[in-house]
Amino acid sequence: MERCEHCKEHFKGTPRGEEEIKNLVSRLNRIGGQLNGIKKMIEENRYCGEVLVQVSAVESAVRAFGYLVLEDHLNTCVREKMASGDETVVKETVELIKKLN
Repeated sequence: MERCEHCKEHFKGTPRGEEEIKNLVSRLNRIGGQLNGIKKMIEENRYCGEVLVQVSAVESAVRAFGYLVLEDHLNTCVREKMASGDETVVKETVELIKKLN
């Protein structure tokens, strides 16, 4: 299978370490468990307020996950692109931060 010339742009220059991957995947699994819990609450016809509390918890967990990925992005991808003289990464990063909020 042939790759496009821009495929390298879709992967990190500095790979994540095994421990970081383990931590991120663990957080995602926890979030998935929370979502399944909300699904079960809906199926059990639980009180709306209880469901909304859990929705808020999931939103907070997803936001925290996003901030971890952003921190890694700043420490690796952004730093590397700035060092190579590519300042377009600043605008891209600002747009990414806006999307997190």
